[in-house]
Amino acid sequence: MCGIVGIASSSPVEQQAWLLKGRDAMTHRGPDDAGEWWSADKRVGLAHRRLSIVDLSPAGHQPMHDMTKNLTIVFNGEIYNYLDLKQELKGKGYVFNSHSDTEVILSAYLEWGTECLSRLNGMFAFALYDARVKKIFLARDRAGEKPLFYAQASGELRFASELKGLLADSAFNHAINYEALDCYLSMGYIPGDHCAIQGVNKLPPAHAILFDCAMGTIKVWRYWSLPEQDVFPTSFQVDEDELLDELEVLLQDAVRRQLVADVPVGVLLSGGVDSSLITAMAVRESSRVKTFNVGFPSFDKYNEAPHARLIAQNFGTEHIELQADDVSPDLLPILARQYDEPMVDSSMIPTYLVSQLVRQHCTVALGGDGGDELFGGYAYYNRLLWTHQKFGWIPTALRKPLAIGGSLLPTGFKGRHTLQSLGTDLSRDLPSVATYFDPLARRQLLSSIDSCSPVAEKIRSKRVPQTTDLLQRVTRMDFNNYLAEDILVKVDRASMLTSLEIRAPLLDYRIIEFAFGRVPSSLKTTIDQRKILLKRLAARVLPPEFDLQRKHGFSIPLPNWLKAGLWREMFYEVLLDKQCLFDRNAVSQLLQGQDSGKHNSERLFSLVLFELWRREYQIS
Repeated sequence: MCGIVGIASSSPVEQQAWLLKGRDAMTHRGPDDAGEWWSADKRVGLAHRRLSIVDLSPAGHQPMHDMTKNLTIVFNGEIYNYLDLKQELKGKGYVFNSHSDTEVILSAYLEWGTECLSRLNGMFAFALYDARVKKIFLARDRAGEKPLFYAQASGELRFASELKGLLADSAFNHAINYEALDCYLSMGYIPGDHCAIQGVNKLPPAHAILFDCAMGTIKVWRYWSLPEQDVFPTSFQVDEDELLDELEVLLQDAVRRQLVADVPVGVLLSGGVDSSLITAMAVRESSRVKTFNVGFPSFDKYNEAPHARLIAQNFGTEHIELQADDVSPDLLPILARQYDEPMVDSSMIPTYLVSQLVRQHCTVALGGDGGDELFGGYAYYNRLLWTHQKFGWIPTALRKPLAIGGSLLPTGFKGRHTLQSLGTDLSRDLPSVATYFDPLARRQLLSSIDSCSPVAEKIRSKRVPQTTDLLQRVTRMDFNNYLAEDILVKVDRASMLTSLEIRAPLLDYRIIEFAFGRVPSSLKTTIDQRKILLKRLAARVLPPEFDLQRKHGFSIPLPNWLKAGLWREMFYEVLLDKQCLFDRNAVSQLLQGQDSGKHNSERLFSLVLFELWRREYQIS
């Protein structure tokens, strides 16, 4: 895994020193090597930090050129089918000087142009400059596993793997984008191409950019979309065994491809269905598999270690456990710096801790991310289906008073979101089941900022997929939003802070297309079952004593930590500081509500992380 940063301009770049500063602000992404290159006319500069995974030799150094020196690339990620592509391209006469997948991208572009993206199976973000046409080509993988920020203005394009690569330039804008902040406080993340800093965008997953250095113009487009679902008039017309066989073959092949590396590889084993399936497939490919787990023994509710141990013992893996009883709040400023845009997910803490553990033994690890979104694993999917069945026949107008009544309950009151969701027309829309702060609460928190008004609901509404199938709608929504902007960001930043590469076999694009195009909703989630097809595959390959119905997310005992001690002291110190952006009275009510038993711990976490981030980067 690596870090990339660059600039392309319609005129020669005079201030070049920031490029190395931006590159080295991301040293954690690539501690093994570094490179910089400028075009002869000084209009394009590319820099790279390398974490050596495939081809550890100097031949894998970046920025990398093709043999004609017309193409130059910086690349972050892994192309899992690069050996297949290499053979195909050799058959067309291409010659290779290295064993790296980076060189394969250069040849693929020479052969197929920007259409080469349809050939790539992997996680990636790259920038490729074509001196023949004076254009730079940027792209990001289909699911959004690898990040890419960019800023374009006055005939100039800047980009970086992490926002800190751009902020390393002291002259760069450090002002808050208040629409993005409103989305953050509402959704817990900043969606799509929006960014926390004014004038910056994120390149969305499955999108590409062409920037014309001669004209100073930019083109952004989507190169891949989720497939349309096959129509299944009745469930008995679906051959479940055939789907199970197909899924097993796809997952086995994805794991096989993602085990390829020139460094040690392990598996993150939480003990859930997804990571256990990854482990089962990995031991088919290798007799020496290392598995890793992090647990909280003092809090049984949060301790997954026994379940992971069962899988490890059954498959004979070399299993290593991390005990994370004593977690210091001193981690928060470190994580606030690493997460260029704050996000409301305290499980970034155990993700970082397990990454630290794994990095002592491996450079690459396989994880189970994607299973819930692809195959219907979240508990609220059941609740949505139940709500639609029980209340869908009642006109929305008659349910609105209940929703309004829910909004009048205090923030953090149990059942508040459920009541609010009753006002949603589930035949075409989706409720905001994970809203952290509703519009009224956001107005109160940001009462000192006149220019900030609630826009998150409108932005979110535009992102709701247009499909009549409720489960398809909600899983597609989560794939495009929660997975891309929360889960994958959490994993990328936490793991890369320790220079660890985490791969997700379930996000092989062939499995994504299978899940959304071939698997009917009846084999994903019903009112009383979840992740049906994936669990039936688990019943095939996992030990019979494995609990298929158990589901627990990767989380920490934050509410317990906020009762007393260092965590509570830090939260109070940060949020009641005079320089805090958020309204003191609104914050005090949240703190008091947490003490009285309301569920405000993640909300408080969101405000603390944002404030620590704002301090770290001196965001105005």
